[in-house]
Amino acid sequence: MDSETTTPFYYLDFEEPCQKPDVKLIASQLLPPLYSLVFIFGFVGNALVFLVLIRCKKLKSMTDIYLLNLAISDLLFIVTLPFWAHYAADQWIFGDGLCKALTGFYHMGFFGGVFFIILLTIDRYLAIVHAVFAMKARTVTFGILTSVITWVVAGFASLPAIIFTKSQKEGMQHTCSPHFPLDQFSTWKNFQALKMNILGLVLPLFVMVICYSGIIKTLLRCRNEKKHKAVRLIFVIMIIYFLFWAPYNIVLFLSTFQAFFGLNNCDSSKRLDRAMQITETLGMTHCCINPVIYAFVGEKFRRYLSAFFRKYIVRRFCKHCPIFHGETFDRVSSTYTRSTGEQDISTGL
Repeated sequence: MDSETTTPFYYLDFEEPCQKPDVKLIASQLLPPLYSLVFIFGFVGNALVFLVLIRCKKLKSMTDIYLLNLAISDLLFIVTLPFWAHYAADQWIFGDGLCKALTGFYHMGFFGGVFFIILLTIDRYLAIVHAVFAMKARTVTFGILTSVITWVVAGFASLPAIIFTKSQKEGMQHTCSPHFPLDQFSTWKNFQALKMNILGLVLPLFVMVICYSGIIKTLLRCRNEKKHKAVRLIFVIMIIYFLFWAPYNIVLFLSTFQAFFGLNNCDSSKRLDRAMQITETLGMTHCCINPVIYAFVGEKFRRYLSAFFRKYIVRRFCKHCPIFHGETFDRVSSTYTRSTGEQDISTGL
């Protein structure tokens, strides 16, 4: 959570304080309803993905493990939004402990989401380009191991934000924002911005270019329609991620290095703050999108979701409806084969 979107004063890089009551006013009116909508739709969508993967798919492949962890990352990110919504509307009232914890969840969810999208891209690359090796390497055990390592890395990436973010009274209000040591302020501020840009934009873009270059070459040679469909889901997830998070990373970079780009004046800073509000909110809505992608792109996911509703939702309210008798997940999962990397790769999920 960027402190510039929730505080009316920002003292960096100006000889006199740059007062921003209009930025705070817009944030208090715009962000709470948007955060609330993202929370509702994001929580419901990702919870459904989580339940379908656990109840229906039974985590039979490495891809399932990564998709489950991607949903967990989004949920971790989403649970912080009601608190940020209240903070944008008023002030921080939840104390220093929750300030640090929620900042940790926010960053863990963000970095976890990025890393598991990268792992899903690599997973598709191995399945398509190195199919023989992938049959041995793409196991559930290896998926769990790499997921644990990924969460540890996400934790280390989130650590500076957790350490330096704290709640304190500033003027008449309590805030929850980063407070770097004064003698190292610029160093830490620049480091945090560069870390977000490198891990959140440059690294996934680099992996995407390398992996999909190899995938496209392989698909052009084999012209296998099933493999084309297998790539589609992960490719769409990756593209959507960039469309939603790239603007925020760009604005964050410009905001951090204002002096370098000649933007270290009050008017430019206000414009950057407004842009930060818009682009960060756009990025946050990304956590609602993955379930929608699964529903529209993943044919098998739609069947699993339908079966889940029939068994766990509809039957509870209509136990004697004959239309729902005999429906099982076995019918949905009948295309499961060991030879296709432990799932029907033609559907992607």
